[in-house]
Amino acid sequence: MNIVTLLPFIVLIGAMILMTRSAKNKQRQATQMRDQIQPGTGVRTIGGMYATVKEVTDDTLLLEVAPGVHAIYAKNSVGAVLDDAEYNRIVHGIEPEHDEDAPVVPDDASSLTEAAGDTDRRVDITKGDASDDEKKTDAADADTTEPQDAKPEGTTSEDRKGSDDGDAK
Repeated sequence: MNIVTLLPFIVLIGAMILMTRSAKNKQRQATQMRDQIQPGTGVRTIGGMYATVKEVTDDTLLLEVAPGVHAIYAKNSVGAVLDDAEYNRIVHGIEPEHDEDAPVVPDDASSLTEAAGDTDRRVDITKGDASDDEKKTDAADADTTEPQDAKPEGTTSEDRKGSDDGDAK
């Protein structure tokens, strides 16, 4: 057999090996995460429920889903182990304390575009003196408009009417 004939099969087998290897790596990391669960840690289940771990056994976890409400879950149902700050932010709404030295990001862009001493400047968009505007538009119309009687060379008034009728349909 020729090596060129075997090359597609070799590439396909190599891709399959790489895919299974990465899947096994992810599975190993998930198993390590679930094995490191301690009582008192906050977790998110694969169903999206946040709970606190109360007791850990070989295959199951006792989770406190609400104060005084306990449920038994399989270890495989844990989607993520959360650190205390993230768990408190999500479940209890407690924001972590910020450093005073950290830069403050504004909620809107207006504070970024305005100078420190700018006041609220308003732009006058109302129409100015009507006579000035009429003079400007009359001069512009005179330059750009074509007289009604002017016809392109080689056309008659019937040709123009016929082309207009075709557009209307």
